[in-house]
Amino acid sequence: IEFSKVYLENKCSSDGFSIQGLHPRIVTEGFEAAKEKALEMLEQVKVSKEMDRETLINVARTSLRTKVHRELADILTEAVVDAVLTVKKPNEPIDLFMVEIMEMKHKTESDTNLVRGIVLDHGARHPDMKKRVENAYILTCSVSLEYEKTEVNSGFFYKSANERDKFVQAERKFIEERVNKIIALKRKVCGDSKKGFVVINQKVNALLHSFVSGAF
Repeated sequence: IEFSKVYLENKCSSDGFSIQGLHPRIVTEGFEAAKEKALEMLEQVKVSKEMDRETLINVARTSLRTKVHRELADILTEAVVDAVLTVKKPNEPIDLFMVEIMEMKHKTESDTNLVRGIVLDHGARHPDMKKRVENAYILTCSVSLEYEKTEVNSGFFYKSANERDKFVQAERKFIEERVNKIIALKRKVCGDSKKGFVVINQKVNALLHSFVSGAF
């Protein structure tokens, strides 16, 4: 492809075919004819082979060595192939959005490795929460678990302590209703087993920690 591109740029310039009166369309048609002939020849000489892991590794290694230096290509090869095989589902297109590349600023490219799971940049948010969980259900949420505020700069002002208490009660009720649903789900899927239950969410209120620390 690169050869064809450079060839066209050189030959179709003022000192190439155009100066000989040859229109670029004719050159393009020639490349199309050559492409069809090449595909025809490839059909005749191709060898059918099962796309197992070893074959995929050889293909990935060959491709990567043309993009990065040899040592890094050999490190990335197995990680790339295994990442795709991990998210691959039978008879379904491969969803590459299920593979995430994370850059660690304190690491080098030679430290690259594949993690078959979810990488989190923080631990438990409450001292009573477990520091290690095995064989767990993971709930990834995209809901607010804190009392919503306006997107513009704003504040809450109270005329009396009674009004403030009402607001605190409303906030507590709002969070408690959602937390109870999460706890009910945890009890439903875990039952009496010793399986763990992990909740991943972006917005978490400090009040939530005290609610769930004991339940989880």
